[in-house]
Amino acid sequence: MMSRAMTQAVRDTALTDAWQELQARHARVTNALERALQDGHRLGITEFQVLELLATAPTDHCRMHDLSDSVPLSQSALSRLVGRLEDDGLVTRKMCSDDRRGIYASLTPDGRARYEQARPTQRAVLADQLGD
Repeated sequence: MMSRAMTQAVRDTALTDAWQELQARHARVTNALERALQDGHRLGITEFQVLELLATAPTDHCRMHDLSDSVPLSQSALSRLVGRLEDDGLVTRKMCSDDRRGIYASLTPDGRARYEQARPTQRAVLADQLGD
């Protein structure tokens, strides 16, 4: 019969093994996505994520604050990323008429086209990396 300390050590090892496996899988998927999206579409993962959030928003725009809740970036880093997408002609930003502090981001037709072109690549990588 195992002592309580040994049982806890086995649990700890199982937890850390699961955590390390999760981190390794995340790194593999992230690296594969980054390569495929960059090589095929000149987009990083987070850029693609922003385009996808805007493309699938229930309206034709999304508040920057709401985007920041869904993207793993600080608000200032997200603002810089959206600025780069805006410079590339993929996104536009405008002030919210109801709340002067709010800013909306919207896809341009070029942004929607780039997203539509990149989506099958992203889905194929996910299927390859995460499929059974």
